[in-house]
Amino acid sequence: MTAKVASDWLNSCSGCEIAVVDLGERLLTVLDLVEFVHIPALMDHKYYGQMGDGEHLTFPEADLGIISGGIKNEEHLEVAGEMRKKCKAIIAMGTCATHGGIPALANSWSTRELMDRYYSTETTDACDGFPHEGLPPVLDRVYALDEKIDVDIYLPGCPPHPDQVFAALSAFLEGKTPELPTKSVCDTCPTIREGKGKVGELRRFLQAPQYKTADEPLDQMRCLLEQGLLCMGPVTRAGCGGDGVVPRCISARVPCRGCYGPVHPRGNQRMDMLNALASNGISVASLPESVSMLRFSGGHGMLNPARR
Repeated sequence: MTAKVASDWLNSCSGCEIAVVDLGERLLTVLDLVEFVHIPALMDHKYYGQMGDGEHLTFPEADLGIISGGIKNEEHLEVAGEMRKKCKAIIAMGTCATHGGIPALANSWSTRELMDRYYSTETTDACDGFPHEGLPPVLDRVYALDEKIDVDIYLPGCPPHPDQVFAALSAFLEGKTPELPTKSVCDTCPTIREGKGKVGELRRFLQAPQYKTADEPLDQMRCLLEQGLLCMGPVTRAGCGGDGVVPRCISARVPCRGCYGPVHPRGNQRMDMLNALASNGISVASLPESVSMLRFSGGHGMLNPARR
């Protein structure tokens, strides 16, 4: 029996939808097993009827709802709520949905501060007439999906690796719960670790890390954190390398940025990373700032406007 699937994007960039397309030939296998009844990235299905004459937002019923992006305005909230009502299970796909993602960096400022920044200039007074006609009102901050609706399956990543997207869909169709990696990026990193307390301070990523050649095997390159580069590997969930295991950033010889969110669902990447630096003998005073440690996980109240 074909499963019905609904998909929608909220406060996001559509990178997660690209990850679905990146399934390649496996997408054909998925399409043989599911029927997409709503997916704005691929088909024309209006919220208020095909003629736009409906009075209420409506979704077709589905076995599975896939939602990418967090929640920032009332339209996002309404779409998420309606999908929760009409779908038997919900997948939060991508770190924006699971933890707020890059958009949740906006939680460091109030809505008024954000509007002033983007709708006024240094040479004019703050604008009092912010765009509002025909636009959904914004909420007080960016919310991860499970802060507003119940979520059944979490699929973090910016975007999730196609291998994990396929594994999650396959598991659901088989009536199983997808199993996500429970290790950190460091646990799957093949670089050499020589021990703690040999760096002292962090340095900016303006010079290439120490490796002999661009094609040098990763198991011959020294750990980037031990080279003094801020690598979020110790506090970030593994999985970005897909079935190949090797983390994507590390395979490119650059530090992990933390895009898969915390290792534990409610982990605090900033606090955990500060602890990791201290335990490795690296001075936290050498950090120019620490907010960027939450660049992918600022939802769940992790980031709030500073008192000024």
